[in-house]
Order: sequence, then C-alpha cells, then structure tokens
Amino acid sequence: MYRSHTCGELRETHINTKVILSGWVQKTRDKGFVVWIDLRDRYGITQLVFDEDRTSSKLIEQARSLGREFVVQINGTVIERASKNPNIPTGNIEVLVEELTVLNESETPPFTIENETDGGEDIRMKYRYLDIRRNPVKENLIFRSKVSMEVRKYLSNEGFIEVETPYLIKSTPEGARDFVVPSRMNKGQFYALPQSPQTFKQLLMIGGMDKYFQIVKCFRDEDLRADRQPEFTQIDCEMAFVEQEDILNAFEGLTKHLLKEIKGVEIDSFPRMSYDDAMRKYGNDKPDIRFGMEFGELNAVAQHKDFGVFNNAELVVGIAVPGANSYTRKEIDKLIDWVRRPQVGALGMVYSRCNDDGSFKSSVDKFYDQEDLAKWAEVTGAKAGDLICVLSGDANKVRTQLSALRMELAERLGLRNAEEFAPLWVVDFPLLELDEETGHYHAMHHPFTSPKPGQLKLLDTDPGAVKANAYDLVLNGNEIGGGSIRIHDKEMQSTMFKHLGFTPEEAKAQFGFLMDAFQYGAPPHGGIAFGLDRLVAILGGQETIRDFIAFPKNNSGRDVMIDAPAAIDDEQLKELNLKLDI
Repeated sequence: MYRSHTCGELRETHINTKVILSGWVQKTRDKGFVVWIDLRDRYGITQLVFDEDRTSSKLIEQARSLGREFVVQINGTVIERASKNPNIPTGNIEVLVEELTVLNESETPPFTIENETDGGEDIRMKYRYLDIRRNPVKENLIFRSKVSMEVRKYLSNEGFIEVETPYLIKSTPEGARDFVVPSRMNKGQFYALPQSPQTFKQLLMIGGMDKYFQIVKCFRDEDLRADRQPEFTQIDCEMAFVEQEDILNAFEGLTKHLLKEIKGVEIDSFPRMSYDDAMRKYGNDKPDIRFGMEFGELNAVAQHKDFGVFNNAELVVGIAVPGANSYTRKEIDKLIDWVRRPQVGALGMVYSRCNDDGSFKSSVDKFYDQEDLAKWAEVTGAKAGDLICVLSGDANKVRTQLSALRMELAERLGLRNAEEFAPLWVVDFPLLELDEETGHYHAMHHPFTSPKPGQLKLLDTDPGAVKANAYDLVLNGNEIGGGSIRIHDKEMQSTMFKHLGFTPEEAKAQFGFLMDAFQYGAPPHGGIAFGLDRLVAILGGQETIRDFIAFPKNNSGRDVMIDAPAAIDDEQLKELNLKLDI
C-alpha cells in the first residue's frame, strides 16, 4: 500500500508506530549530519528526519537528491520531535525514515507552493493544478464541498428530491446570450446550454414532483467580472402548491442552517424591504444593511436657494458618513475625484461638516446658512462629527452613484466585517423593465414570473406599475438568491408573452411545450435559485468567486490552463455543417 496514514494525522499517541506515508516534498533542510524533509499531502505536513546516527549514508544521499514537489513514499517510525512546532497539528512528532521511494520526480514549479506564494494570478491560473496544492485554494475547495453537502442534507431532510435536467436544450431570446452547440445529426440546427433549468423545473411541478432541487451548472455568454463566470453553479429549487410566504420561510431555513453549520452563526432576523424602498434608501436592489448611511432626499431643503446645480437636478440626495468630519480637505478632495471617475460618473460632490459644537461648514456656504445645513443633517440623520456627502442629478443615475460612494466609504471605514452576516429579502420588484433605447418592456426576472394578485389588468394601462410576485435574498450587499411565484395558467402566460412583444406564433415556437403542459393540470408553483459560487465566497469571507472554483476562467472567459476556447479543424467544421468566414 502507498500509505498507512496521512501527513496530517500523526500525533504523540503514534510514537513508536511503524508508518507508511506518501506525498509531495514541501521543503528540505540539510544541516550536514541531519536532513529534514517536510512531506505534504491534502491533510497536512509531517516532518521526516534522516540522521547519520540512525540512517544509512545511502538513504541520506537519496534524501539530499530530492527536489521540491517530488512525489515520494517513505517507511519509518514515529518518534518524538526534539524541537517541537506548535503551529502545525503534527508538530510534536517526526518520522525517522528507514526506506525512501521516489514515486515521481518533478520539475521546479514556476511558483512556490506555499500559503504566501510568489506567483501572480496569471501564472497561477495557467498552472492551476499546482495552485490547488496551496492551502488557501485547497481549503476553499474543501469549504465549497462542505457547503454543498450541507445544502443537500438540509433540502433532502425537508423532502426535496434531486432531479437532473438536460444540458442540451433549446435557445430562447430571453435573458443573456446563450452558448450554442451545433448538432451534427440535425444539419443547420443548434442546441443551447442552459442559463437556468427554469422551464424544466416548472415541468417537474406539472409532473407532480412537488419539491425539487438540483446543484446544477448554468451558462451565460456575457461580459465577465470578479464575481461572474461564463459557467456557474446554482442551487436550483422549485415547490408546488406554495405562495411567496412558503418559499421565503423554506429558504430562510436553508440560509439559517448554512450559517449555523458552516460559520457557527445564528441568525433570527430576515428583514424584508420592497424594491422601491431599497432603491430610495440605498440606491440599489441588493443593499448591504450591516451599516447605516441611508439616503436622505434633500430636494425640499436644498432647492430653495440660488444654487443652480441643485435647482436643476431631478434629485438631490445625501448620506451622513459617521466620524468623517475628521477627514482633511485633501482627503475630501480625493473623495470628490473618486466619484468623478468614469466608473462612477458623478460631476462632483457637495459636502457639509458637522462640527462638535453643533455648527456646520459646507462647500456651498455661499448659498446655504446654518439653518439650511441643520435641515440637511436632520434629513440624513447626521450627528456631530459626521460628514454629509451630497450628489445631485438624474434620479436613477445619482442613486447609483451615491450607492457606489456609500459602499466605498464603508470599505474605507471598516464597516463591512466579513464575519458579520445580515440577510435581507427584497420583494415587490417591478414585473417589467423599460428598455430606454428601444422603448419596449422586457421581463425584469423572466417571462414566467407571475404578477402580484389583482395587477394583471394593469399590463394594458400602466405596465411599468405592475409588481412581480418575485423576491431576492441579499446577504451582505450581494444577491445570493432570487426567484418568484410562476405563472401556471396558459391564458395568463399568453398575455405575458404578448406584452413582452411575442407574436402568438413566436410564443408557440419558443415555449409551446410549456404552454401545452399548462393544459394538463399545472399546480400553483414557485421557486428560487441560489448562486452557489457567490454564496460560498461570502461564507468564506470573500466576494470574489474565482478561488472557490477548481478551474475558473479569466476575465476574458478563457481557460488559460487548457487554452480554451480554441479553433477546431476543417474536418470537424465540415462534419458539423459549419463554415467559418472570418
């Protein structure tokens, strides 16, 4: 056998035990009369010792010939370690080696396989299989596995059935761009990789599988960023005979379970906030509520003077930054430069200091007196020692800009504690969203989302006012899950398609299979999907998902390790009835 024990399990209770270990050479230390080797596997590190008094000269020379990352097997005896290492679990023992076998040699790795490596991100992604040997990445993958196991355990115990749905499906015009797959056997036709198992899980509800879940790969051909990959993993769930309250209760339960089992944190409060309130108070639909700095709308107390910047704005809005009156003028100028960056897009920022003596000093003292500034403080909730930051302009844009500033200031002030968890349900989303370029409405979630009861008739008169029976679960300023109560009536679904601009023929061609299924006793149903990659990263104290994925793509959607995507040869193109004209 290759090993009797792992490199992480030997303790003082094993002293005088004969053992066989296998692993990678982490480090060699040669003192002339004695050689120590740190042997590493997934489970930890064990120190090996070769000394002149107890080891043959041939074995010592063999040990000296080992390079970093050589794969070796040793036979030996566990002995007490003279110079103990309290920083590792095996630090009280070492193994006196009696036999050494090189299982495989290794080239010198392109970066050090240590917690703090000298390898940059590009080189580590190219040699990802080496990066996985490092503890931070290895532990992230083990952590992800633990989260997935807890999800399966909880949902299975709650009566959910795991069902696999197809990866080769039909392309639809809704949502992001599809990845498409040519069909060799059906000339000129294509499969699409699923952006979500949405229609299949609805069909499972019609099939009577009233509690479904799946940890499933999904695919979207869209621009990437730190928390987005072209392929990602969802915890996909659906339930029949439920209303919104049933879904929220069920998945509060899952979230509580994960926080308790994974982080040892007990959460009782899952506050709820309407989409409209989230936008008004925080400027986005996934607010981080671990800290304050709620928006204060200042139109009524700022547009009565001769300051044209405010008077000509649709919205004047500010936040009170706790303790930031201590900022120097230079620091505030840097903050103004920050909001002017193209990524934020503000034209500038007005500020008011809230002094300890109750007075105010603003950048617009020429236009506003102490009484005016006191009203700004009242609206924003500012106290002595705070700094009021004010932006103005088009309402939608300025809310987005102030939201970005709020998050940046929270980061600078240390208010985003990765070990503090604040879940929030955002509800009552608009059903439809207006595309300003085309002037057409499209579904804010997807076309199968049900409107709130009693609001269907509004589609004909005021479609923008219709609220969706939809909900998002937000954790620490990140959307970790979203779902809705679905349409289960054929006539209502037809009406929805009509308002989204589908002709009856287009709706039948794209979704006829679902419409047909609705004719055979579709139950009321709804569901939710969690983004597993993002959820795991947040539980792991990070917001970047890449290090929690075994083999991630880079920001261009490339796998630099295997060099994909890649061209295929002319014979394959011909077989697939494809012709590239570049």
